[in-house]
Amino acid sequence: MCGISGFIDWKNISGLDCIKAMTDVLHHRGPDDSGLFYKQYEGAHVGLGHRRLSILDLSSHGHQPMDHRHLTIVYNGEVYNFKEIRTELERQGYVFDSGSDTEVILKAYHCWGIEMVHRLNGMFALAIFDAEKKELVLLRDRAGVKPLYWYYHDGLFLFASELKSFHQHPAFKKELCLDGLALFLQYGYIPQPHSIFKHTQKLKAGNSLTINLDQRSFEEKKYWDVLDFYRKPKLKVSEEEALRETERLLTSACEYRMVADVPVGVFLSGGYDSSAVTALLQSHRSEKLKTFAIGFHEEAYNEAHHARRVAEHLGTDHTEYYCTHQDALDILPRLPEIWDEPFGDASTIPTVLVSELARKQVTVSLSADGGDEIFGGYDKYIYAKKMESIFGRVPFRNQFGRFLSSIKPGSIPFLSRDPIFSRRYAKVASSLEAKHSTEMLGIIGSAFFRAEVEELIAKPIVHLATDFESYEGLDEFNDLYNSLMAVDYKTYQLDDILVKVDRATMSCSLEGREPLLDYRIIEYVARLESSLKIRGDERKYLLKKITHQYLPKEMMDRPKMGFGVPILDWFRAELRDYLLSYLSESRLAEAGIFNVNKVIEVRDEYLNGKNDDISKIWFLLVFEMWREKWM
Repeated sequence: MCGISGFIDWKNISGLDCIKAMTDVLHHRGPDDSGLFYKQYEGAHVGLGHRRLSILDLSSHGHQPMDHRHLTIVYNGEVYNFKEIRTELERQGYVFDSGSDTEVILKAYHCWGIEMVHRLNGMFALAIFDAEKKELVLLRDRAGVKPLYWYYHDGLFLFASELKSFHQHPAFKKELCLDGLALFLQYGYIPQPHSIFKHTQKLKAGNSLTINLDQRSFEEKKYWDVLDFYRKPKLKVSEEEALRETERLLTSACEYRMVADVPVGVFLSGGYDSSAVTALLQSHRSEKLKTFAIGFHEEAYNEAHHARRVAEHLGTDHTEYYCTHQDALDILPRLPEIWDEPFGDASTIPTVLVSELARKQVTVSLSADGGDEIFGGYDKYIYAKKMESIFGRVPFRNQFGRFLSSIKPGSIPFLSRDPIFSRRYAKVASSLEAKHSTEMLGIIGSAFFRAEVEELIAKPIVHLATDFESYEGLDEFNDLYNSLMAVDYKTYQLDDILVKVDRATMSCSLEGREPLLDYRIIEYVARLESSLKIRGDERKYLLKKITHQYLPKEMMDRPKMGFGVPILDWFRAELRDYLLSYLSESRLAEAGIFNVNKVIEVRDEYLNGKNDDISKIWFLLVFEMWREKWM
């Protein structure tokens, strides 16, 4: 795993010092080595930078930027099937100097051009500069496991693994995008391709971006989209056949991700996803896997004892750590540095802790993210189904939703003092306004609804389109459940779950690998009927059937907990002063971003126990911490 950065400067003012600074700030992503490429062309200056975390071929032969003839590459990620691709290239006469996947990718591009991306099975964000064509090509993996930002304004193009690189370039203009802020306040993350800064985007997952120096042209193309596989007819297979093929794909994906020249471990929460990955791996090897878990002293949030039982049953070498409010307080000031774009998933705290725990023993750790989105694990899918069954046939549903939204819950007799009712009322009203059922996913997961955001931000905002609205063509071959999972794969999984794990692991120079996001799995499971994923009220039916072959059902069957954190209690007690400091009236007024009275109202309702919706408070706190660090 690594960090990459670069620029094309048509004003010819960027020097070697610029690319060095942009690259050095990513030291945490690659502490083992670094390299720079800088070239002054007649029309533009070009710079590429790389920080290396050595995983494959630990020698200097894996150094980047790497050259082959007129091509230069900087690359972040792992391509797990590189040996097969290398064999194919060797048959065509290519000779290799290293054992790295970087050299394979570079020569595959030389052989097949950008179409080589279809051969890659892995996670990657990469840039290849073609000195003959005067073109820079950026590529991001199918699921979007690896991040890639880009910026273009006033003759300057920048790209990097993290936004903090851009701040190192003297010509970067850090202008706050209020429309991006609005998305963050709704979802707790900013969906692709949007960003918190103006003129700044995320390269979409499964996309390429080609920049021509001479023409100053930008061409973004999609090479893969999960929706394309949901839009295909469903496979006519038996349950037994689906089980066999899914288990085969899962096993292959897990084994691929054990290939490394450094120690490898597994994050084990004790839930179905991580337990399935651990079981599939441990059952095929005699040496003990290293597994890692984080627990809480607050029992309602603690899963560590479940993870321990799974580890004992499978016979892994298990390590656990219990998180305290002091751990949270120690990590809080680091959050804006680690997540240099506002990010509201509170499970960042235990994710950092489990990453640091694992890094003491291993350099690579497998995570089991994607199971809920692929196999149907969330309660919100059941909720959306119920909403659709109740209100799906209501005439003029959207208009009815707008009517309900116009009535404030506080004006309804007998129920106005119940914050739980007010929240549920607002969620139902907003859900009814959705043009398609898949749009409910964003609404169900929102902290602030769109109308609340408009009240909260002091200036007018524009609603930016997101993939929550990318439901076109899904209805032909999918029921509601499959459609919801398809959109969740492109939204919550991509810009929340994967961002959380990438930044947390990379903050301590740990490579995180995601076996469930092997593209072969989703391409197959997307074409299965939803009854193999959600059967009645039982979620993840297919994955559970596979897991029960390795772990007793009675050990695994329990209510889903998620990777939660007891911050509701902490911010009313031990961390209260921290909250009051960042959400003070004077501080908010000085910034001039928010309607101060509205923020203070939300803050005081929470502190006085009138509202237990910690997400609103947490999102506001996270943004203010971020603003202090980066603005």
